[in-house]
Amino acid sequence: MAWSTGLLGFAAGFLISVATSPVGVSGAVFLLPVQVSVLGVPSPAVTPTNLLYNVVAGPGALLRHWRAGRLGGPLTRLLIAGTVPGVVIGAAIRVFAIPGPRVFRLFIAVLLLPLGLWLWLRTVRPAPARDTRRPSPRATTSLALVIGVAGGIYGIGGGSLLGPILVGRGAPVATVTPAALASTFVTSVVGAATYALLSLTATGDVAPDWPLGLSCGLGGLAGGYLGARLQPLLPESALRLLLGTLATGIGTLYTVQILR
Repeated sequence: MAWSTGLLGFAAGFLISVATSPVGVSGAVFLLPVQVSVLGVPSPAVTPTNLLYNVVAGPGALLRHWRAGRLGGPLTRLLIAGTVPGVVIGAAIRVFAIPGPRVFRLFIAVLLLPLGLWLWLRTVRPAPARDTRRPSPRATTSLALVIGVAGGIYGIGGGSLLGPILVGRGAPVATVTPAALASTFVTSVVGAATYALLSLTATGDVAPDWPLGLSCGLGGLAGGYLGARLQPLLPESALRLLLGTLATGIGTLYTVQILR
């Protein structure tokens, strides 16, 4: 890896993580198009490289939340219980039976675009209390399992999907953010290890791009700590709108790519 590529990866990881960590998103879903279109990471190696980014970048924001006493709790345990088995299933699907990248873009666009718009609407015009009941523990774990599978396939960690759904259902951003980041970190560790094992038996570019994943992750490590430090300074409505904007932006980006 050339030093310029590593520097670009570090800068991308830092900037993305500063913007996304305050709302419980690791930023891997934004890093994915950068890796594919700018850094030229082949498929399917881009998926475990994204998971490696999450592993390295995650402790920055998690450390800040731990020092503030916001880490842990029942929501974190529920999310991890679902995403960990899901990421193993998703990794196997990605290596042995995954469709092409066009299906990935369609999946993200169909899910995130309406989700982001819904979150915007819920923030600007809050729904009655009866419509914002939080999902049950069983429903939360089931949702995390499905998103864990998606994270294992595409290397997006799951926080970018779990965050908007849980916040849109009435959970406070301050509760969702550390839980989503912790779930993303643990899931990414398991997912990266799964891909490393699968690379021993599968053909093609299955293993992560270790130097690039580490450089992006180090940028995300610094950016995540800074973003988590900024979170208490931002109002709840601003964080909800930011999360809705992130989801809508990603969905719009992939919609345009599909139409092209």
